[in-house]
Amino acid sequence: MVSIAPSFVINTSELANCLARLRASTPLIQCLTNTVVTNFTANVLLAAGASPAMADLPGEAGDFATIASGTLINLGTPYAEQRNGFLEAVAAANSSRTPWVLDPVAIGSLKIRTELAFELRSLDPTVIRGNASEIMVLADSGSGGRGVDSTDTVTVAAQHARDLALRSGAVVAVSGQEDLITDGTRNVLVHGGSDMLTRVTGGGCALGAMVAAFLSVHDDPLVATVAAHAFYSAAAERAVLISDGPGSFAMNFIDSLHLVQPQELKDKAVLS
Repeated sequence: MVSIAPSFVINTSELANCLARLRASTPLIQCLTNTVVTNFTANVLLAAGASPAMADLPGEAGDFATIASGTLINLGTPYAEQRNGFLEAVAAANSSRTPWVLDPVAIGSLKIRTELAFELRSLDPTVIRGNASEIMVLADSGSGGRGVDSTDTVTVAAQHARDLALRSGAVVAVSGQEDLITDGTRNVLVHGGSDMLTRVTGGGCALGAMVAAFLSVHDDPLVATVAAHAFYSAAAERAVLISDGPGSFAMNFIDSLHLVQPQELKDKAVLS
């Protein structure tokens, strides 16, 4: 279920239309992501109807960002060469108006990635997506979680997320038991999904790639980000019903991304 703050009215048909347009256009999504999740992320994008490309090599990353439909910058395993690729891709994405997503994985206590996240924050990301602890660090309001695990809740992080959105100009998405998407003024909560996503490597990281894909099919980054989260939630809810554990869930989740119909996103949206 998607609940929307009374001050913001969204045409829920747009959520369905986003998925239909994604599948019709097969957007090319550049993923500069961590080495742990590349295969899962690629399969998630393929199942949804997008085309993944793990192009993070300096000398190529910038060129690729100019032709990509959307770009993901994920800080999960930021080795030196990839860090250079990040900055090259972001500069090219901004120059070519390619929307890009910043996923500040595990920032806080880890120096290199935290400093890099703050540098990238200043470079006009279209969307910043992370868990509550990561978002609070990037908003100068927290010390970080336990590695990739959040020690804070979406409720605690909500005002910090709004402040970060206003400061950075990005839409901010905070993942948790319910996902908050905000541009600092408009706020949307996406409910549902499954805790099983936290037991599969890449569940959150692949969501960042999904947001990049949806950004390519709607002019409003907030609506696109809501649609991506609603789609992900619908697929997780479908998959968990037929799964016995994390292994079967991962397989069924990928199948469900392929099977979810656009109408399911519209039916999940309820105005508060």
